[in-house]
Amino acid sequence: MKRNIKFIYELIKLRFQHLMMFRLGFWGPFFVDGSLFVIQLVVFQAIYANVDTIGPWGKGEMVIFIGTFSLVNAVNMVVYFFGVNGISGKIRNGDIDLYLTKPVSPLLRLSFEQVNPGSLPLVALSVCILWYGVRLCGLRVSAGHVLGYLVWVTLMIVLWYEMEVIIRSLTFFLVSTVNITRLEDAGIDLCMKIPGVVFRGIYKLLFYVILPYGIVATFPTMYLSGDGTLKMWLYGIAVVTVFGGITAFLWKTELKRYNSVSS
Repeated sequence: MKRNIKFIYELIKLRFQHLMMFRLGFWGPFFVDGSLFVIQLVVFQAIYANVDTIGPWGKGEMVIFIGTFSLVNAVNMVVYFFGVNGISGKIRNGDIDLYLTKPVSPLLRLSFEQVNPGSLPLVALSVCILWYGVRLCGLRVSAGHVLGYLVWVTLMIVLWYEMEVIIRSLTFFLVSTVNITRLEDAGIDLCMKIPGVVFRGIYKLLFYVILPYGIVATFPTMYLSGDGTLKMWLYGIAVVTVFGGITAFLWKTELKRYNSVSS
């Protein structure tokens, strides 16, 4: 573990050094991602301007929901998205061979070699939205609530990472994962606009179990607003654990079956 942490630190350090060699490339994403965030807020304002409640939630809970989804996505964009998103291409063109020859976990290096500081403003702006949502709800938030909420956000960040790795590592078996990633994008887009508390029947099965993006912002919001239960905790931890097991199993199995494109 200590060795892996040191390796991650060196990867991030090298990434920042590379970005700082091209100052516009370093600061440009700050402006671009910040602008996209503002546009996203305008879209949500247009959608919810004339809506008082969505299911059992009022505007305060919806603002917390939006802030939570934005926070999880922002951390995803900062830490591992660009690295994990390149897995499919590296498998198809054979670049994955280089990672297999290194004395470190290929997935570890792929996950952290493309850290993107350009999305850091989104983290700060997401926290501002959360603060506004808490004010709208009139919640009294203690240090314990904040800690519990951060645990939930961490669990959901891990779950999102697991889903991304599973989908992109299917390239080991498939010629193209374009249609699967389109399904992923559609699911994320839907679950970013509609809270999981309104899903019923087949939609709940799909977005709570099969593609569990429906719980990413819903469960942390329920906890922070005081609606969290022990059953919710157990289910959330179970989902993250199960998908973690699936991720590890698929990745190890696929690497054993992998044949270099040069062979």
